[in-house]
Amino acid sequence: MSGILLFGSFAVLLVLGVPICVSLGLSSVVGLLASGFDLGMLPDTIYASVCKYALLAVPFFVLAGAIMEYAGISEKLIRFADTCVGHRKSGLITVVVVTSCFFAAISGSGAAAVAALGGILIPAMADAKYDKGMSTVLVSASGAIGIIIPPSIGYVVYASIVNVSVSDLFLAGIIPGILLGISYIVVAVWMSRGNHEIIHREPASGKERWAAFKDAIWGLLMPVIILGGIYGGIFTPTEAAAVAVIYGLIVGIFIYRKITMKNILTVLRSAAVSSATVMYVVACASVFAWILTTSHVATDLSNAMLAISGNKVVLLLLVNVVFLIAGCFLDGSSAYYIFMPVVLPILQALNVDLVQAGVFITVNLAIGLVTPPIGINLYVGAGIAGVSVSSLVKKVVPFVIGGAIILLLLTFIPQLSVGILHLF
Repeated sequence: MSGILLFGSFAVLLVLGVPICVSLGLSSVVGLLASGFDLGMLPDTIYASVCKYALLAVPFFVLAGAIMEYAGISEKLIRFADTCVGHRKSGLITVVVVTSCFFAAISGSGAAAVAALGGILIPAMADAKYDKGMSTVLVSASGAIGIIIPPSIGYVVYASIVNVSVSDLFLAGIIPGILLGISYIVVAVWMSRGNHEIIHREPASGKERWAAFKDAIWGLLMPVIILGGIYGGIFTPTEAAAVAVIYGLIVGIFIYRKITMKNILTVLRSAAVSSATVMYVVACASVFAWILTTSHVATDLSNAMLAISGNKVVLLLLVNVVFLIAGCFLDGSSAYYIFMPVVLPILQALNVDLVQAGVFITVNLAIGLVTPPIGINLYVGAGIAGVSVSSLVKKVVPFVIGGAIILLLLTFIPQLSVGILHLF
């Protein structure tokens, strides 16, 4: 009964349009009362959930991404990618995906990547006569790579729940992120195959490429410093996030000179709001997950899924379906906390590497970021392009199919994600 009330109240609140984080908090209170727990446990549970060393990385990475965004790194990355491949056939498509991958390695957030890059890339693709709807979906889908390529806030949250290494997740996410980017390039090129009005620019000169590289190098070095420091044993992922903030401030203030004392408060305010949103979701979702576990609802659901089939392929497909649907309605942090207590026993029963699981589950959520009805990236992209989300639904389907193919490969070929760990 407590499980029905927990999920039922959550669903009702979502339908009524209550924000997800508030819905999680209110439904958790309902669940506590239905399970006979004292409401005095609520603050203790919340404190225990957010008071984790690994989660310190979240506000630091958010701040580092905000600093580099305000420093103008997005324009510099776009210009560099454009001078390298922009002149080729469908080169602008490659520019969108490559730039998104680089920016993903800085911001760690899908919506942030779309917001930072969409205002430049969507109009640029429209000027080059690409279909506006396809361009919007491409930018929105490519921005979702931000939660797959390290450093990823999603990996930090997942690691804090499942108790696996954040650095292992960061490393395992590199190849899957690249594969997803390639699949989106292939899909976009296929969708543009009959468009003969596309305008191709002249190749950039060596001097222009060198100038663009010198301008973008400071932004490109950030992921190198973060990942190099982690895997070189210099600092932990949490310490790497703090180093990224210091590096970003040095670049933004002294090199690019876009961050001044006048706008530093704007940068800090933006990062504080984003960080508070993530941590509020974590706090409420953790109480929700705690109720699921202590009231044995999660165990009952796990046993029910295991009773459906003993076939590993069927169960892994079922896990993917669960998170694919969850990604359509929930943000990544909420989905991890709500559904990991249910699927974790299944993954352990199947002897699935939890680092590999973290990667393909995150890919599910990345696809969900552009899948209606509540694809956050899609709404951000549509707002920038000035089009309705309903007009983009048909354009989304090929990208979802392309992402699903990569998802299946990552689910059933572990070497594509965790294979790189053996090299280190």
